[in-house]
Amino acid sequence: MNRLYSLCLALTVAVSWNAAAQTSNSISKSWVSDNGDGTYTNPVLYADYSDPDAIRVGDDYYLTASSFNCVPGLPILHSKDIVNWELIGYALEKQPPFDVFNKVQHGGGVWAPCIRFHSNEFYIYYPDPDFGIYMVKASNPKGPWSKPLLVQSGKGLIDPSPLWDTDGKAYLVYALAGSRAGVKSVILINRMAPDGSRLIGNSVMLIDGHKNHPTIEGPKIYKRNGWYYVFAPAGGVPTGWQMVMRSKNIFGPYEDKIVMSQGKTDINGPHQGAWIDTKTGENWFLNFQDLGAYGRVLHLNPMKWVNDWPVIGVETDGDGTGDPVRTYKMPNVGKAYPKMTPPESDEFNGSELGLQWQWHANYQTCWGFPSGNLGFFRLNCIPRPTDAVNLWGVSNLLLQKFPAPEFIATAKLTFDARFDGEEVGLVVMGMDYARIAVKREKGKLQVQTANCQQADKAGKEEVSIPNAIDTPTIYLRVHVWKGAECSFSYSLDDRSYIQTDNKFRVREGKWIGAKVGFYALREGVINDAGSADIDWFRTEK
Repeated sequence: MNRLYSLCLALTVAVSWNAAAQTSNSISKSWVSDNGDGTYTNPVLYADYSDPDAIRVGDDYYLTASSFNCVPGLPILHSKDIVNWELIGYALEKQPPFDVFNKVQHGGGVWAPCIRFHSNEFYIYYPDPDFGIYMVKASNPKGPWSKPLLVQSGKGLIDPSPLWDTDGKAYLVYALAGSRAGVKSVILINRMAPDGSRLIGNSVMLIDGHKNHPTIEGPKIYKRNGWYYVFAPAGGVPTGWQMVMRSKNIFGPYEDKIVMSQGKTDINGPHQGAWIDTKTGENWFLNFQDLGAYGRVLHLNPMKWVNDWPVIGVETDGDGTGDPVRTYKMPNVGKAYPKMTPPESDEFNGSELGLQWQWHANYQTCWGFPSGNLGFFRLNCIPRPTDAVNLWGVSNLLLQKFPAPEFIATAKLTFDARFDGEEVGLVVMGMDYARIAVKREKGKLQVQTANCQQADKAGKEEVSIPNAIDTPTIYLRVHVWKGAECSFSYSLDDRSYIQTDNKFRVREGKWIGAKVGFYALREGVINDAGSADIDWFRTEK
């Protein structure tokens, strides 16, 4: 690895960890899974940590998830009890190939990753369905993480999971994305070099799921009591189930069994995740549930072994298939730990952007930067792409995940608009989105709102009649209710808020949940564009 790259990456991760430490004591005002009475309520993470995978290393648990086109990517979360999670960093600072991901690529990038601990190092294998399977590794989960290594190039290779066997041999299990490969509903395995750097030989099919397990994908491979197990979801994201295959030979033949389904619960499509255990001998399964605009939120389900088959959730009818739980007793990890949630609010008082924020493409310095001790984040008005008919084609969106089914997000900012046509706004982004913005026209500032239906299909914005304001400092607010119903308001003093008329229902993005955050744009190129200083962003219920 290039020495300068290594140094820069190490410094970036170290400072990012400091940023995480600044917010780690801030508990969400919107959603906390830990009930404080020895029980928890699902979701343990009411946020879009899609396609989760997790491991235990000693007394610590680490989790990663899909990040798609959002950068930084490959979030790393840490927990002591599998219920309370903190966001400690990212394993992917910048997404390759850079010439591609320097512009927004909706639905591309990091699909379902897998994290493992082997030979005192952390490994993450992640797929990019358009380029192949990558690997990054680190001796410390806080970083620095290595530069992504392309382990296997190929279109449509997804959902990799490695296994280092007891005899020293290594393997990689993975699936195929029909949208790229033209083939799906199969699970494949390859031999892998012991150092995990490349695949060896031909692919071997472990199962054809077309008949009994359509759209099978997301495999995770484990070994227990001489059995090889492949945990794999099937049946589609919102309607599917969790299936497990087992064999005494890693290449099969495998027998299969459905071990968790929705049953009579209101938890749809419970599947794809990670089997983890505790030092006390308990077994648990972290999986996602698709909630549309809220993304794929994380559930924790108890798991037990019966006749060398796992049963996930609570079995109610003796068929060996569990139902997911809503509220359950906390995992026994030997002691109790304090409540913890990923960061949401941000005072922008540090020298690094808070870990809750992601850009929609690889970050460019001119988009914006922290101000250190000045106490704000500077967001610059970037020229609107000439081919962008709405915000769907804009890369410099600074966004974070929805944190709960209901919440209020408020931001204070000061707009230094230098030219007409410059604007800054608060946006709730998805395939249907809406925004509230401050824009300069004819030398004056005005507030306007806009809704956009089917933004991903070049839908046009419906813009409201603007209201003039006489101050550059403004408070922008969005209220999100259950069902992803949203409305905007604004204030000039943070006491009296003016409600706008554009109530709307936001939709999810491309493979991601809706997100909330900021944008700043202008028409045309200039040598000194206007900017907005974001003083703070705060969420509450």
